[in-house]
Amino acid sequence: MIRLKDIAERVGVSISTVSRVIQNDQTRNVNKETKEKIWEVVKELGYIPNQHARNLVANKQEKNNIRTMKIGWVANPKQAEVNPYFANIYTGIRDVLLENDYNLISITRDELENETLLLKIIHDSGIEGLLLIDKINDSIIEYIQQNIPIVGLDFYYTDKNIAIVDYNREEAIKMVVQYLISQGHQDIGFIGGGVNQSFEDLYAEHRFKGFQYAMEEAGLAIQSEWVINTQWKMENSFERMKSLLKRNPLHVPTAMVCASDLMAIPAMRAVRENKLRIPEDIAFFGVDNIEMGKYSSPQLSTVEIPKYEMGRIAAKTIMEMVEAKIKLPMKIILPFELVLRESSNIKRT
Repeated sequence: MIRLKDIAERVGVSISTVSRVIQNDQTRNVNKETKEKIWEVVKELGYIPNQHARNLVANKQEKNNIRTMKIGWVANPKQAEVNPYFANIYTGIRDVLLENDYNLISITRDELENETLLLKIIHDSGIEGLLLIDKINDSIIEYIQQNIPIVGLDFYYTDKNIAIVDYNREEAIKMVVQYLISQGHQDIGFIGGGVNQSFEDLYAEHRFKGFQYAMEEAGLAIQSEWVINTQWKMENSFERMKSLLKRNPLHVPTAMVCASDLMAIPAMRAVRENKLRIPEDIAFFGVDNIEMGKYSSPQLSTVEIPKYEMGRIAAKTIMEMVEAKIKLPMKIILPFELVLRESSNIKRT
């Protein structure tokens, strides 16, 4: 069993210094570099902070522990409430866990990034598994994996070495572009968002990669001025689409591929306000098939993503991992389909 003494010797500090850092004791200052070294060693050695938590782990190893029936969920609270895509995933998770007498515990990224709170959440809160939607860094994932099972959802976790439930974003957008090309479009733009902390790195995002691949396969050039990075903000989609149309009114795309319906709908409004017609002048295609798309004007063509099913399968997967029915990190990729509506229904000649 790892002790404070082991950490202190590894870092080259006193046991009391290690204790103050782990307990977040503010009465005496410890410099930032020392704190970081201590937390690195804590995670590396898999230190468990108190006797109660150590007993829980020992019991778990002996298969004698009392079940808490708690599953943690790490998501941006606002996003989970107001974004229809995440709301449907959450509903699927909640329904399955309730059906099986599990409790869903909300945890924020900020809590996991605070080392003291991280230890308390993982070792003291009683959660038996963790579902990840909001992005947390790799070192935290590695530490959590040493203690409890993890399942990741959405694009942050597609390429991680953990169990995931997702859909193939690249293939979804490739299919959209191929459909638009079959409708006679060659001047095609893209609206989406990036993947890093500030959502600026559009070129690493899988839907944009799918757009690039499909355009290259068709031998079509991508016009950089027709690529809009909204940082996933609806107001940016509206304003930047408006700017695109005003910048060169005689040279605009005939179709826009949008990485989500929430990015497509404000951009469509910008087109209408500019006295252009959808789809006669510019066609639109979104992703997610949220309810709002059925009531946009015109109705939005989109990619149906099985959001509710993603949540249900993620919940079933974490339960099976907690109950030791699954031991390897499974990669579950769900199907998608095009939903053709008015915003793309005119064939160009």
